[in-house]
Amino acid sequence: MSVNYSEIGLKVGLEIHQQLDTKTKLFCSCRPKLFKKEPEITFIRQLRPTQSELGQIDPAALFEFQKGVKILYEATKETACLVEMDEEPPHDLDREAVEIALTVALMIEAKPVDEIHVMRKTVIDGSNTTGFQRTCIIALGGAIITGEKKIPIQHIDLEEDAARKTEEEGSTIGYRIDRLGIPLVEVATAPVLYSPQEAEKVALAIGRIYRATGKVRRGLGTIRQDLNISIRDGALIEIKGVQELELISKVIENEVQRQLNLLRIKEALKKRGVEEKDVADEFVDVTSVFKQTRCKVIQRVVKEHKTVLAVRLPRFGSLLRMELAPGMRLGAEMADIARFWGRVGGIFHSDEMPAYRITKEEMNRLKGFMKVEPPDAVVFVADTLENATDALKGVTQRARDALKGVPEETRGAKPDGTTRYLRPRPGAARMYPETDVPPIRLSGERLEKLRACLPELPEQRLKHLMEEYEINQKLARQVFDSEYGDLFEVIVGETGVSATVVAAMLTETLKALKRDGVDVEKVADEQIIEIFRLVDSGETVKEAIPEIVGWLSKHEGAAVRGAIEDLGLGMISREELELMIEDLLIENRDLVEERGKGAFGALMGMVMDRVRGRVKAKLVSEVLRRRLNESGGR
Repeated sequence: MSVNYSEIGLKVGLEIHQQLDTKTKLFCSCRPKLFKKEPEITFIRQLRPTQSELGQIDPAALFEFQKGVKILYEATKETACLVEMDEEPPHDLDREAVEIALTVALMIEAKPVDEIHVMRKTVIDGSNTTGFQRTCIIALGGAIITGEKKIPIQHIDLEEDAARKTEEEGSTIGYRIDRLGIPLVEVATAPVLYSPQEAEKVALAIGRIYRATGKVRRGLGTIRQDLNISIRDGALIEIKGVQELELISKVIENEVQRQLNLLRIKEALKKRGVEEKDVADEFVDVTSVFKQTRCKVIQRVVKEHKTVLAVRLPRFGSLLRMELAPGMRLGAEMADIARFWGRVGGIFHSDEMPAYRITKEEMNRLKGFMKVEPPDAVVFVADTLENATDALKGVTQRARDALKGVPEETRGAKPDGTTRYLRPRPGAARMYPETDVPPIRLSGERLEKLRACLPELPEQRLKHLMEEYEINQKLARQVFDSEYGDLFEVIVGETGVSATVVAAMLTETLKALKRDGVDVEKVADEQIIEIFRLVDSGETVKEAIPEIVGWLSKHEGAAVRGAIEDLGLGMISREELELMIEDLLIENRDLVEERGKGAFGALMGMVMDRVRGRVKAKLVSEVLRRRLNESGGR
């Protein structure tokens, strides 16, 4: 569907979070790295919301608490300590992280605050052992320039990253706290971005500022984009955790479609005469309807003496299957909310029946039992009575919200560019002062020292790459925008491999491998450097690099020479090449006699297929041309 974003009043604000490459975490001396071995420490917590200084409880925090989950935390002694476990007060703010965040602020001409004060932001989904995230404002104002437009920056923050979720089973969620406390810098723009493409362009510009510092971490999960999106007559929606830059425009496009279609549903319900009072929390036990069902989910529930609970949604028929955005329907949104509020696996609804081995006859009995008329819809859930009741309360609230249009909420980004419901929008009671960390006074002298040694701005850096390494603008931009800018300079400095070859491999080749499903994140920098060392020494060729990287991604930590040996990519001698070409000419005598020297292209392809990157193309060409001449090729 084509959308005029100006007509619908699209506004987007960005919050771009980037992990900093510091020696320690933000509030302790632990190493900021992720562990891959078995945890050495585990402990369980159940988090609870607390009142703010104004006596208020944040609705998002209350929502998470009402889910009644327990949190299983895992740690190692190297990557976490008593600070992360909330058994010891936080240490002072890491000075290195403060200086990197100030560098970012000065590069975009923001005004640093006079004194840095750490705040607590309530978060009780389990991702922080304390029940809050520590954050502080570093600077205000500033701007990012993209084309002819100046994008105002609202604030630059420094905060601790959250723990990483590992599993979710029943009412227990698993987190590893190795990531908890890694420093993050956040740049937040004003909501002045008016198209998906513009938002993506600005996110790229902010990412370039981060990379220009030379002090940020790289790899999947080290940079995350949060989007604040609204349209006229819609609502402000916060979308968390867009990890791929290329997904930003797609996420915005899908969210716009979702809101526009929710507004269409609102109009449809209005025409049908549905009012808020019509959608009541009147839940009916319909377990008896499904006593003989073949639906495995309901069979299990009945066998365990649990409940099938149903609710009638007056005149909602056909709207639950209405597509809001690709792969997203109103019924699916209700299912997401039911999962969160009721801890259930999902919901069933009449718009998708018969399905899941639920028969038409069973649905007819259910509709009769519920006194459902043709314009109505019915939703039912199979679980414990308590869970099913909570789930259907979430469904009916979402149905009432549909009468108003678009409810404000926080949503999570999915890898395909769609989103899912996470929680209600946080309120003003979410933030309060951190009393365990002393404030830091920023002196003018300290700021002047930072100003005097600011890194090159992105455009200067691009010019430097083009001039020093003699690569074209496209490759220079690709290198700078990739995660491998510093690695590029190391490889070119340590080897004699062409800068153009190195740049293309670190950008285009690795991107193509990633697109094909190769986990290039598992190939370490030192391994990539070693590949180029071996190309430079003649032990392998550049054409073999994709195969070597693919092999290394499946054999984490293995030696590059081991990959070359296992793949049979070691260089063959000139003598072996001479014999191979001689045999090839004999096998293709008719082709040579027919085409003479014109057979060179076809023969060259055959040789390269056989050598599979084990000899340089220049040498193959030289030997093949000479052999063709000797054989009397015309």
